[in-house]
Amino acid sequence: MEEILNQYETVHASDATIWFKAGKVEDFPTNRGGCIKYKNKQIAIFNFTRRNEWYACQNACPHKMEMVLSRGMTGSADDIPKIACPMHKKTFSLIDGSNLNGEEYSIATYPVKIVEDEVFVGFVD
Repeated sequence: MEEILNQYETVHASDATIWFKAGKVEDFPTNRGGCIKYKNKQIAIFNFTRRNEWYACQNACPHKMEMVLSRGMTGSADDIPKIACPMHKKTFSLIDGSNLNGEEYSIATYPVKIVEDEVFVGFVD
């Protein structure tokens, strides 16, 4: 199962060399997630309209290796946008992927940009 997690690594906007077109803004639900596939990765994308922000992270919950984060609940903890796994309620920062429950494992995050109503996610591979 660890090979699943090894394919995900956080990408910062300044490091992105590929901007993958994930879809149109209207393809993603507001204040919830949608999932795309990029190569062998499942990526959760969140249109967090309550914050007027977009976020992307791996779809795999590192706790039980289920592809479910796109179906999790968005919210905030101390003004940090977060996603809660719908199965285990583990919460992760959508900014840096850190585990907000104080546990060891974290998630990979990816930059998102909107260009003329199209959603792009940044990758390095």
